[in-house]
Amino acid sequence: MNVNELIEKTGWKCLNHPADLSKNVNGVFCGDLLSWVMGKGQPEQAWITVQVHINSVAVAVLREFSCIVFADEAAVTEEIIRKADEENLPLLASSLPVYETAEKLMELGL
Repeated sequence: MNVNELIEKTGWKCLNHPADLSKNVNGVFCGDLLSWVMGKGQPEQAWITVQVHINSVAVAVLREFSCIVFADEAAVTEEIIRKADEENLPLLASSLPVYETAEKLMELGL
């Protein structure tokens, strides 16, 4: 599945355009401690977090995540969106809590 299909199947909003929505999603990682995510995340995962910090984009790019899914209506700043645009990193918004966001992706086979 790619990021665009993920958006279509979940109804989550993409916060930035144009982002590369053709990136493959081959797993999910949940976490908010950036050093932990940096050490454990794998390429092509969708990263679910509530960590709305500019460094989240840097970690996602370093780990080659397909996208960041900000859960629980986390308030993403314009600064984060601009940085994600520079890096061509899709940012998605889920109103669901982290657990339910992850559960939704599990239902989709991720």
